[in-house]
Amino acid sequence: MSSRFAPLAAGVLAAAALTAFCPSAAARQEIAGGARASLAAHPYAVYLINNRGTQYCGGVIVSPTAVATAAHCLADVPASETRVVAGREDKREPGGVVLGVTQGWRHPDFRTVQEGSDVAVLTVRGRLPYAPVDLARDPAEHPAGTEATVLGWGRLASGGERSSSLRSVVVPVVENATCHEGYSDFNPASMLCAGYPEGGADACQGDSGGPLVVGDTLIGLVSYGDGCGKAGKPGVYTRITTFADDIAAHAGLSG
Repeated sequence: MSSRFAPLAAGVLAAAALTAFCPSAAARQEIAGGARASLAAHPYAVYLINNRGTQYCGGVIVSPTAVATAAHCLADVPASETRVVAGREDKREPGGVVLGVTQGWRHPDFRTVQEGSDVAVLTVRGRLPYAPVDLARDPAEHPAGTEATVLGWGRLASGGERSSSLRSVVVPVVENATCHEGYSDFNPASMLCAGYPEGGADACQGDSGGPLVVGDTLIGLVSYGDGCGKAGKPGVYTRITTFADDIAAHAGLSG
């Protein structure tokens, strides 16, 4: 996530590999690269590029014709200048599909990431030949402590090197009260947090709009945070259960 109090729209998954796979490991102050992830396991993960071909955000396939992402990803790059890259695990390689965007819906209540409603839906030109995620709808189904996976192509550390390949890290959902301790503007109605108290595992700049999933169910979209993997500063995500109906309606789903 960006320094992250800028939203995470600039760069990959930051995670200390040891912490990512051993939650009980001692806290580590550095942010390492996490683990490479496979599109075979996560076919719905996509990234967004501008008209110069630069990757700047992530996204997630929610229907054959639509991708969900963070609303703040459309702040600097309009939908008309955005392309969705799907089925390409390594940005340096060919393959997959690159589709233009015919329409971009941004939640009308979105103002800043700290105020919430950080969700958008992009309608693509053509069809996405990859399996979409399921949308979480029951707020009680993924309580605090649930292990979730966040995916992206962003930076490996705050201000650090950009990843060329898809990466992932496992982070636990955090209690609302704990998240409020880290962020006074945290709003549990539209946000959720995930991360370890000691930090070390997180999304980073450029991961904005990317998926936080439990299995193949989308529970969050990368939104913002304070640094990448800082102790006491878990990642903040858009809470999908609040916006599932909006996403479904703008993705051409029945709801």
